[in-house]
Amino acid sequence: MGLARRELECVLGLARGQTHKEMARDMAIAPMTVTKRVSSAMFKLGVARAPQLVAEAMKRQIISPLCMMLAALVVAHAALDEDPMRRDRRAPERRTAQVRVLRRAETPEITV
Repeated sequence: MGLARRELECVLGLARGQTHKEMARDMAIAPMTVTKRVSSAMFKLGVARAPQLVAEAMKRQIISPLCMMLAALVVAHAALDEDPMRRDRRAPERRTAQVRVLRRAETPEITV
């Protein structure tokens, strides 16, 4: 079984000596998600501890020192990238409350 992209990123983060919080900040995900990705990678490679995970990934040639340097370069490039055309993920705007208020104001009141 191969590792998913996020699992590989987590393994590379462990190899660089990052904590789960640091990896979560770099990947813009929750720290618990990093923990789940690391445990999933450990299950796939059949190891019980994080240092064993990095050693097994190097043994199976999933990661190498050159790969870690490339990953560091990609992270540095992403941090320095100031491209205004880059699309950031944002939560959709909430307009339901405004629509309800307008509908209530538009309905005519009937008085007898």
